[in-house]
Amino acid sequence: MRHRIAVIGGGPAGLTFACVLRRRGHPVTVLERDPAPDARPPGGTLDLHEGMGQLALGKAGLLAEFQALSRPEGQAMRILDADGTVLRDWRPRPGDRANPEIDRGQLRDLLLGPLDVQWGRGVTEVVPGTRDGVLVRFADGRQETFDLVIGADGAWSRVRPAISSATPYHTGVTLVETSLDDVDIRHPDLARLIGDGSMAVYGVNRALVAQRNSGGHVKVYAQFRAPLNWHTNLDLADVEAVRSSLLALFDGWAAPVLDLLRHGTAFVHRPLYVLPVSHTWAHVPGVTLLGDAAHLMPPLGVGANLAMLEGAELAESVAAAPGDLDEAVRAFEEQMWARAGRWAKITMAGLERLVSPDPTEALALFDEVQPS
Repeated sequence: MRHRIAVIGGGPAGLTFACVLRRRGHPVTVLERDPAPDARPPGGTLDLHEGMGQLALGKAGLLAEFQALSRPEGQAMRILDADGTVLRDWRPRPGDRANPEIDRGQLRDLLLGPLDVQWGRGVTEVVPGTRDGVLVRFADGRQETFDLVIGADGAWSRVRPAISSATPYHTGVTLVETSLDDVDIRHPDLARLIGDGSMAVYGVNRALVAQRNSGGHVKVYAQFRAPLNWHTNLDLADVEAVRSSLLALFDGWAAPVLDLLRHGTAFVHRPLYVLPVSHTWAHVPGVTLLGDAAHLMPPLGVGANLAMLEGAELAESVAAAPGDLDEAVRAFEEQMWARAGRWAKITMAGLERLVSPDPTEALALFDEVQPS
């Protein structure tokens, strides 16, 4: 019997699930609200861990392709004081592939390779327990039924309300993102400051983080504690007004560090939301969640890795299920909740230390997690 299986969302979790399930000979429908793969910027860079994201890619048969695309040198991490003094400068050893970086767009294209995704299929509602299965309603007025619907549709999931009343809440930390292009040619001093991977500067309740992507592209994130309405008197569409506001927020920091903001090309407002730690739900036959839809947590290098590993594990469980999928999904959820709950606690505690009244907390945290 071939079950009708749909995954809602074309991010790392949903695409990994679909890749692994398809590799095991099971058809799967991937439904993504974006009208095309390049409909919006894919985001920054991800470090994929050996025992998580890389393990998932191995299950999908894509590990060799990932290794060819990834940037092991991107594991480098440099921490500066606000006056520009280099406090730490970690560099990967030759052959170290514990957490190599890959651009989100490159990862998406890698996972999309063997898949047939239905683009422009925005979901408005998921209704479990109907006579024909799980009903999925779409923004264009159409509807379809499936035996299993997997919500991999991110923080503001349209699938989640079918099984959980939980909604994301603001952490009190906001990110404002900007970018630098052709950094090695146009801004060689900043290129040297950032190094081969990431660079971070921590102050009182604020931080500036720069991450290299491929092709000389750098993402810069201004992080600070503030209420959601911090920008009430600021037009977020006015690039120069946002730039001036951020430069005032980081006033007194070293000029080379502030150049990360002075040369930014545009600014994107990204308040940090999370789901409650240890988010679970009463099992609902025919519906489950993956990734941010299930356990949105601070972006400290774990979320995408967890999402991909979950996608691979759920696909393996479904492929091995003898007829009835329900017990396989239920067992997967129990495993996911336990692991994600541990990581949610770790990342929430990490965020408290990284954007802290005491900047030495951030340095101490990095000292704890970096290899000696």
